[in-house]
Amino acid sequence: MPRGVPLPNHTLLYIPRVNLFYTPRINDNEHALPPGESRHCVRVLRLANGDDISLVDGRGGLYHCRITRADPDHCEYTCLEKIEHHGKRDFTIHLAIAPTKNNERLEWCLEKCTEIGVDEITPLLCDRSERKTINPERLEKIIVAAMKQSFKAYLPALNPLTTSRAFIRDAPAALNCIAHCDTGTPGNRQPLHRIYTPGENITLLVGPEGDFSPEEIRLAIDAGFLPVSLGDSRLRSETAGITACHAIHLLNAISR
Repeated sequence: MPRGVPLPNHTLLYIPRVNLFYTPRINDNEHALPPGESRHCVRVLRLANGDDISLVDGRGGLYHCRITRADPDHCEYTCLEKIEHHGKRDFTIHLAIAPTKNNERLEWCLEKCTEIGVDEITPLLCDRSERKTINPERLEKIIVAAMKQSFKAYLPALNPLTTSRAFIRDAPAALNCIAHCDTGTPGNRQPLHRIYTPGENITLLVGPEGDFSPEEIRLAIDAGFLPVSLGDSRLRSETAGITACHAIHLLNAISR
């Protein structure tokens, strides 16, 4: 059996970390990897009949499987064991962030936030946005790859590009915060750790390189968003998103 690590509190399942595949349509009737995953499994990794692999469905399901037909177009397997809700947390993070002018910076941000742990991502079109379009298919691929690399079973939801005003108007029920740098707008910014309670669901707005406009900040505060600070340094948008995700995870970790 390939080298791997046992899952915490689960002594029967032995998971090889290097061979993890994403199968969103896994069910009791179809036991074959998607075409792209089949090619990667058989042609790139050169796995063969009898090799063990691990699958995730993006909804919390983690499966221990064995290859029965190593076909690069239709790699079939048998499922040996399943774990539900693998890595499920008692809090959620919704990051609403303006796409950066340099698209690679946004891609890097979403990759790292997925590795750290984020549940929902909404790209924001803001008053001062320099980038007004995104490539959702490419971003989705980056998020899937980051989910697999960090051995997670939940795929973050990537929402369509949304205007800041529409997002603020229809804000989800959670601790809603806006991270901004404008000290001239109403509302005293508080450090994130003074506002956030471990175990709480949080939605965080992060603006473009030029920050949110004063009008956007006022609209958010009037809608119940709390203005927060992520430290004394002026951060790039992508750095702010990653910093916020990491801070929330750290606050939850030290509270245990």
